[in-house]
Amino acid sequence: MAITLTNSASERIIGFLANRGSGIGIRLSVQTTGCSGLGYNIEFVDNTNNDDSVFEQNGVKLIIDAKSLVYLDGTEVDFVKEGLNEGFEFNNPNAKAECGCGESFTV
Repeated sequence: MAITLTNSASERIIGFLANRGSGIGIRLSVQTTGCSGLGYNIEFVDNTNNDDSVFEQNGVKLIIDAKSLVYLDGTEVDFVKEGLNEGFEFNNPNAKAECGCGESFTV
């Protein structure tokens, strides 16, 4: 099982952690939300849990809980700027469909 970060995503996360001044990485998880059923959640991590998997790439630790890993296996996390809009994009091979606004997905 693997989750990957693009260079752009890694650089953005490193910047976020530097601005925060603490933390060992970020947690990517899946929660029930939105019109399609599942949504991505990103938060800072100070400590890992026993059921976490840790993926390190480009100097960034990406922490995934066991429940979310099933839905996220093979996902590539990217950071994209388009005009005035910017944000993380998730290229998830497990997603069968996404809602129109891109905030949630189904498997």
